[in-house]
Amino acid sequence: MKPAIHIVDDDRLARESLKWLAESAHLSVCEFECGQAFLDHFDDGLPGCVVLDVRMPDINGMELYARLKKLGATIPVIIVTGHADVAMAVRAMKAGAYDFIEKPYNDALMLELLQSAIACDRDERLRKTQVDNVRSRIERLTPREYEVMKYVLHSKQNKVIASELGISIKTVELHRANLMTKMDAASPTELVRLAMIAGLDPGSS
Repeated sequence: MKPAIHIVDDDRLARESLKWLAESAHLSVCEFECGQAFLDHFDDGLPGCVVLDVRMPDINGMELYARLKKLGATIPVIIVTGHADVAMAVRAMKAGAYDFIEKPYNDALMLELLQSAIACDRDERLRKTQVDNVRSRIERLTPREYEVMKYVLHSKQNKVIASELGISIKTVELHRANLMTKMDAASPTELVRLAMIAGLDPGSS
């Protein structure tokens, strides 16, 4: 799916200027004249980034950003601000906004920022897909296979695992083979890498 720049600004000329800039770099654009119109159509599943103007009549940019955060949105948000609003923009960045840029902005700088935000969004969505994929593999493990996996992640030998779990070495070997197949891991090192992607800490007990 092609990423899009979501421009939220009540200033028509400002929207058209930014749209022209984005489209000159072959980027898709969606325009919204107010925060509520944007929220009514927003889908966090769509890739891209959002450009919010701070000063808008219905829902200002800061409030709109707060609402996006409350919705759990992950799309990068760029705050466009006048000089008097810089302190607010800095607070937004501390809260997780991607960046802010002051008006009047340099076109080359804005374009670079848009492309950077889109790349960041693409990488984050890819990472999330990888995490979800690995976690779905872990969920397919039986409780015993998951238990054996934790020992494998600690580089425990089969005989040690068998002793600590009170089962035979052959049973450990069977569980180990099954979990490696389900995890699609060719080696313990690969298993550690997958565990880290899923957010597990191989070094914890």
